[in-house]
Amino acid sequence: MIDKVIPKCPLMSVGTGIDMVCSQSQCAWYVPSVKKCAMYLMGYNALLDANQKQKTK
Repeated sequence: MIDKVIPKCPLMSVGTGIDMVCSQSQCAWYVPSVKKCAMYLMGYNALLDANQKQKTK
């Protein structure tokens, strides 16, 4: 069985209490080459950067 994950839109969902579905290719924030939201990618990269900075201390 393939687990199909319906992506949630972080921009449309904020403050609503309801998870809004990502419109993917119809959204300017969607990055088709990695099939992810740019907001997700920025957050993920910031987390990796913060973790790397903690390790170097």
